[in-house]
Amino acid sequence: MASEDSSQDPASPYYLHPGENPGAVLVSPPLDGSNYHSWSRVMKRALLSKNKFKFVSGEIPEPTRKSKQYEAWERCNVIVISWINRSLITQIAQSANYIDNTRDLWEDMKERFSKSNHFCTSDLLQEINSIRQGERSISEYYTDFRILWEELDSLRPIPTCICSSKCTCKSWILDTGATDHVTCDMSLFFTYYEIEIVKVRLPNNT
Repeated sequence: MASEDSSQDPASPYYLHPGENPGAVLVSPPLDGSNYHSWSRVMKRALLSKNKFKFVSGEIPEPTRKSKQYEAWERCNVIVISWINRSLITQIAQSANYIDNTRDLWEDMKERFSKSNHFCTSDLLQEINSIRQGERSISEYYTDFRILWEELDSLRPIPTCICSSKCTCKSWILDTGATDHVTCDMSLFFTYYEIEIVKVRLPNNT
């Protein structure tokens, strides 16, 4: 009969290797408020590699104190909170000191810093349009260019269709690369995101 103590099973999320250190810094650079999207992706990968992401995603909720799993959950909860706090700048870490649940901490960071910043998006678009190779090697130029595009994509989530039958809304879409182009076929774009309602003059002057 298999042991009920999942904290001793290396394949279990409850398992903590003896070498795990709550003071370890899993990601760099730390979350500073302006880099949430890139930070959260890297932090998610780090927690997945530790088999601990289920604690922040809510897949492993806090058990009752009478549960046999509570002590194992509590140990994992404390160490994941420590890892996250170590990946925040001092000011943000201090503001999160009183959050004792990994899920709550993760959602707090998301709520505070994940809002798409229109000014940041505008700055990125301007930087992408003005970037030049200069004295950089092709490899360096490509890497810098790709970083900018990935950061831009992280700020522009793909909208979710709200029609009862998927993809029947046929909403008009404005191409950010050429503002005079509109279409009702979303499949024509590689990336797209919703913006605030704006007035657009069509070729028939409507």
